[in-house]
Amino acid sequence: MKVVICGAGQVGFHIARYLSGEDNDVTVVDQSPELIGKINDQLDVQAFVGHASHPDVLERAGAADANMLIAVTFADEVNMIACQVAHSLFNVPTKIARIRQQSYLNPLWANLFARDQLPIDVIISPEIEVARAIARRIRAPGAFDMIRMGDDRVRVVGVRCNENCPVIHTPLRQLTSLFPDLNITVMAIFRNESMLIPSSDDQMLPGDEVYFIAETSHVPRAMAVFGHEEKEARRILVVGGGNIGTTLAGELDGSSDGYSAKIVEMDKARARQVAEVLPTTVVIQGDALDQEILEEAGIRNTEAVVAVTDDDETNILCSLLCKRYGVDRAITLVNKNSYGPLITTLGIDVVVSPREITASTILQHVRRGRIRQVHSLRDGFAELIEAEAMETSSLVGEPLKDANFPNGVIVGAIIRGEEVIIPRPDTVVRAKDRVVLLAAAQAVKKMEKMFAVRLEYF
Repeated sequence: MKVVICGAGQVGFHIARYLSGEDNDVTVVDQSPELIGKINDQLDVQAFVGHASHPDVLERAGAADANMLIAVTFADEVNMIACQVAHSLFNVPTKIARIRQQSYLNPLWANLFARDQLPIDVIISPEIEVARAIARRIRAPGAFDMIRMGDDRVRVVGVRCNENCPVIHTPLRQLTSLFPDLNITVMAIFRNESMLIPSSDDQMLPGDEVYFIAETSHVPRAMAVFGHEEKEARRILVVGGGNIGTTLAGELDGSSDGYSAKIVEMDKARARQVAEVLPTTVVIQGDALDQEILEEAGIRNTEAVVAVTDDDETNILCSLLCKRYGVDRAITLVNKNSYGPLITTLGIDVVVSPREITASTILQHVRRGRIRQVHSLRDGFAELIEAEAMETSSLVGEPLKDANFPNGVIVGAIIRGEEVIIPRPDTVVRAKDRVVLLAAAQAVKKMEKMFAVRLEYF
């Protein structure tokens, strides 16, 4: 597949790395010589300096025979015009654009992106996607990650195992006998910055970060099995009144679950703007690292802090400061992946990566075959995939133990109509089953082919 990526920032780099690693023909365009130099130094792709919306630049990038254009520059208008040029002049089949300005996304103006107007096939709003991801984590106390799949019939949950976890040092094969009516599969274990796709003989150890899948109704009990029975936070302090913080606070205050959110925003003009957008939310203008501002925000009665400013260091320091005041849970937005291994050792509970969330959203539309959902885990270590098994798939009609899975793949759940099946070796996949699996990075392309519709099907 030939892909043109407009924008060499963190998301553009991330997507280029994914796609080039799977032998796609990738070209990256950006106005920054520094960003293009980084990509040329680190990735096996074509990259050059140019204005992403100019026709001659897109022609040089190979738009004439591209299957897809992904526009993720920092300017919404450049992204939109790049898609328009790709459609009108080069007839690129699929066009994806990142759009941050919420005014463009107002339902009142939905016709703007109609096929005969601005023909964008997929619009990605990172701020909305990140706010939703944070809201999911708030609703999953004790978890550092939570992903709904199969129309929320199953959930994939990330938890840390501490010394008090009841199931550490227990072979995974014994979980079924210990909890026979608990529908759960351990899909991945992250230990010492490496990922393990576990076998039935593997054990979880203190300090491990574990992803498991469970039927949605079984999640609370599954959390208890891992030693997590924390109370859901209701009183929440949001640090940063940008699009992410504003969207999150609006969603929490607008829900019927009893949340109460306050926002601290440094910029006076932005604080006034947020107060106008969210008239029922308390907005405090000031520095969240200032003790007096935190006291004014009621930090001693706050149950969770969500730090989502545009500065990683401010988010980290603010989260740690709030934890010292006794806040139970800190959710911290971090853009720099080099901080990842350090942050959890400091006591921060949940790290949110906008780059990873945006990349997951884009990959969902890049993946071929009957792929319904894709979520990137741990900066590309693995992908969580929900796919529909077609009649021509090699998976259909065979017990899973006989399936020709590549190394690094584990099937976590099968959804058959309203039924959720936690698979065993003799489980047989049927046509139209929705299969939720985890695939290590090197196995993703092979799994994609297993769910593709072969030409002879037609």
